[in-house]
Amino acid sequence: MPEITAPAPRDDTPDDSLRERLRQTFDEDAELYDRARPGYPAELYDDLAELAGARPGSRVLEVGCGTGQATVPLARRGCRITAVEAGASMAAVARRNLAGAADVEVVTAAFESWPLPAEPYDTVLVVTAFHWIDPAVRVPKAADALRAGGALAVVRTQHVRGGTEEFFVEVQRCYERFDPATKPGTRPPTAAEVGNADHAEEVARSGRFGPSVFRRYEHDVTYTTAQYLDVLRTYSGHRALPEAARHGLLDSIAELIDGRYGGRVTKRYLIELGVSRRR
Repeated sequence: MPEITAPAPRDDTPDDSLRERLRQTFDEDAELYDRARPGYPAELYDDLAELAGARPGSRVLEVGCGTGQATVPLARRGCRITAVEAGASMAAVARRNLAGAADVEVVTAAFESWPLPAEPYDTVLVVTAFHWIDPAVRVPKAADALRAGGALAVVRTQHVRGGTEEFFVEVQRCYERFDPATKPGTRPPTAAEVGNADHAEEVARSGRFGPSVFRRYEHDVTYTTAQYLDVLRTYSGHRALPEAARHGLLDSIAELIDGRYGGRVTKRYLIELGVSRRR
């Protein structure tokens, strides 16, 4: 994440030097990640089939599968999946969640160093993990993995304005108190303010893909206090805080939710699918 802010924006890394260290934090508690992270709307999978060719029988390479939040629904739809996950604990939970699924393999490896198989894929899918992959590798290696006409499908997630809006204004004070790097007055953007030009430009610069097509889905999730704290504990920026600051931050957020919002808050996610076809 750029900062540890109340809106909990996309898990973008602060800079390249911190990418690997922050990426490793997800593997520290894979069970929590599996329990706390929300899934994705059914429309996303419909569009993956329509736009990216992720249909029954298609060969899908999923990069950074985590514990299988997107892998499981795709497996149920009959895709033949190779899921590559750098974290050993995350990969182990993914294998458990996919036990009995036909034509699914979970590989423990970093995508950057994983040797591509000889047979190309129909779809390369990266769900809420694209920013964790080395920028010098992610687009060209995805192109190398695809057949001609195959699709790179990237899903990005961001918290946007909506849900319990006043909570996300008030909770900013908790972040300002416990994280000195927090920018005062940070607020969630509206969905309309979230652009996709950076991704489209990166893919276009490679010269390996045609124009990118985007679909967006706004998705509200209501959390109890405990559930919301669990979600925050899965964010790399929160996990990277000093222990005392992290506990103080989470305790103050819990007091706010319980004291002013009846123990429940609703968070609005903007989920964006970008699909680019290999030339």
